[in-house]
Amino acid sequence: MSRHLQARKRIALIAHDNMKKSLIDWCKENREALAKHELCGTGTTSRLIREETGLPVKSYLSGPLGGDQQIGAALAENKIDMVFFFSDPLTAQPHDPDVKALLRIAQVYDVPIAMNRASANYFITSPLFPEAYDYEPHLVAGR
Repeated sequence: MSRHLQARKRIALIAHDNMKKSLIDWCKENREALAKHELCGTGTTSRLIREETGLPVKSYLSGPLGGDQQIGAALAENKIDMVFFFSDPLTAQPHDPDVKALLRIAQVYDVPIAMNRASANYFITSPLFPEAYDYEPHLVAGR
């Protein structure tokens, strides 16, 4: 089963509390590139990105209230093409099982996921980012 990513990507933006400012700053720096794509995110993160950048970002629930699971379901249904998730590896998260489930689904369906500023910069500067892209995912689920 091959995947076709349109030139206009469907991108999820997620950040743990201590990383929200970093993701918002990154979105400001990359506003022009992100504006060409369909954006969504978990509750507070999506609202803050909208307020701080003016980018249209569809909101799911807050992560601890089920937003991570909603985004995971959208990944499994091929409704999101990639994820930018600025996670905080130094702070325990009360919804850690949900976060792990989201990351697991991204791996199972071979969805690109940037977990920090460095990987996000690689993604957004890749020549594949603004282009349509076909690839044959290595689906763990389809062994």
